[in-house]
Amino acid sequence: MNNILFQISEALQYSFIHRALLAGSFIALCCSFLGVFLVLRRFSLIGDGLAHISFATIALGLVLKISPLYISLPLVMLASLWILKLTEKSLVNGDAAIGLLSALGVATGVILASVAGGFNVDLFSYLFGNILAISKQEVALTIALSGAVIAAVLFFYHDLFAVSFDEEYAKVSGVKTGRINRILLILTALTVVLGIKVVGTMLVSSLIIFPAVSALQIAKNFKAAILLASIFSVVSVIAGTFASYILNIPTGATIVQVNFILFVVVFFLRKIL
Repeated sequence: MNNILFQISEALQYSFIHRALLAGSFIALCCSFLGVFLVLRRFSLIGDGLAHISFATIALGLVLKISPLYISLPLVMLASLWILKLTEKSLVNGDAAIGLLSALGVATGVILASVAGGFNVDLFSYLFGNILAISKQEVALTIALSGAVIAAVLFFYHDLFAVSFDEEYAKVSGVKTGRINRILLILTALTVVLGIKVVGTMLVSSLIIFPAVSALQIAKNFKAAILLASIFSVVSVIAGTFASYILNIPTGATIVQVNFILFVVVFFLRKIL
């Protein structure tokens, strides 16, 4: 125990750990806030679909030698609106639309990676996350965008709440459900792109799904679910970061494993209580 505390104390002496914890915590809050709405709306797979699409945009950014974040943000947002458009017009089933664009995103990413000379270190860091290498500029951008997402969720909270539980009733009540759906998916796209630096495109959807599902197991009401999801998400990032440092294993995958452990603990606590 003393050895673990010593290693945690040692880790806190490094600035890259401070940056990782700060950026990771803000992204975790974004994911947890949106995750509860997405899980209740049965939109959980949208995060996974947008993550696969972001793979293509990241590869494009690396090919063009432009920061992938600046390429991914607008393109993934447009993709989220495209998915919504396809489902609203009943042109394609929601899950099918996500699956189609996911497959297209991965295929395009592989082709772009091949054109660029194969899967280099930069592309792998975006695939599986590399939060310990996050720069000061990326931390500042992450905090600003995360703050914007959280502020938007709080501002539209009542409308998001109404649409999540009964979209038809919300529409009859005067809520502009189409606009709220667009806002929800744009915020999700933004959060997915931000989360890529933490756990990578392959695992980013887990940051959205795990804390929300864990919280909904035991929460007594909606606000409690968001609060618990936020706690689970931030704890998983902090614990995962320290565990990866101590055990010398990938940080993104460790954060996901901690999320899974929390889910299992909550699941069995619910059964016992």
